[in-house]
Amino acid sequence: MQNNNARLGIILMLSATLVFAIQDGLSRQLADKYNVMTVVVIRYWFFAAFVVAWSYFQGHGVRKVAQTAHPILQALRGMLLVAEICVAITAYTVIGLIETHAVFACYPLIVIALSGPLLGESVGWRRWLAVAVGFIGVVIILRPGSDVFSLQALVPLLAAVMFAIYSLLTRYVARKDRAMTSLFWTGISGVVGISLIAPFYWTPMVGTDWWWMAALCITGVLGHFLLIKALEVADAGSTQPFAYFHLVFVSVIGLFIFGESLDLMIVVGASIIVASGLFTIWRAHVNRHAQKS
Repeated sequence: MQNNNARLGIILMLSATLVFAIQDGLSRQLADKYNVMTVVVIRYWFFAAFVVAWSYFQGHGVRKVAQTAHPILQALRGMLLVAEICVAITAYTVIGLIETHAVFACYPLIVIALSGPLLGESVGWRRWLAVAVGFIGVVIILRPGSDVFSLQALVPLLAAVMFAIYSLLTRYVARKDRAMTSLFWTGISGVVGISLIAPFYWTPMVGTDWWWMAALCITGVLGHFLLIKALEVADAGSTQPFAYFHLVFVSVIGLFIFGESLDLMIVVGASIIVASGLFTIWRAHVNRHAQKS
């Protein structure tokens, strides 16, 4: 399928962000009662089964999909992602969904900042300026030195750095590996890594909480499926700006489901971060068109 259906791609991206926001809400609901490791390992068992089944039914075959030019890096990025998920869910429980995602929204800017030294990519002064402005937004949210600052507020920033490195590793392996191969290794190496640790922190799940857990597993798979389809039918430049609606959806869930607050500094800081991120997407779009002409 050609990447030219921008309208469908946007609809799929918005659907994916909504599903991922619901997944975050479910993660917080369960992590308030159970150890984070327990929640993540069950989710990953289901996710790993999904990527294996997806590989098989797409007609590629599991062995063919698993073939990679970067086995060590693929394993590393998969384990890094599952560790990042554990950190992010921990942040949901200590500072809430809204503040976590307000800070986490800076990860595309971290990707830009690290793409030069790690991937050797050229970053122009305009995008460096956007990165600097975006991190001013992070400082506004965290407010270091003020009475409301706590070290717990740095947890989502750690998650953002981890996810940025994961994204850079994904970009690097994509030079030789297919997207399906990366998705396969994300599920398999992630489930191996978390399964080695989670049994030591296992918390038995009881009653109706298994229904919440089933919903979490389903939203995880559905979100990835919608994201894959969005990138199949439209180019990333058309769909990526709408990924920021994740922050909107998760804020609604935080406000009305978990009773979180949305203070002025979070709104101001998040707005600066999102504006900086949208500017970098626009600059990348401009640069691509300039190279084609």
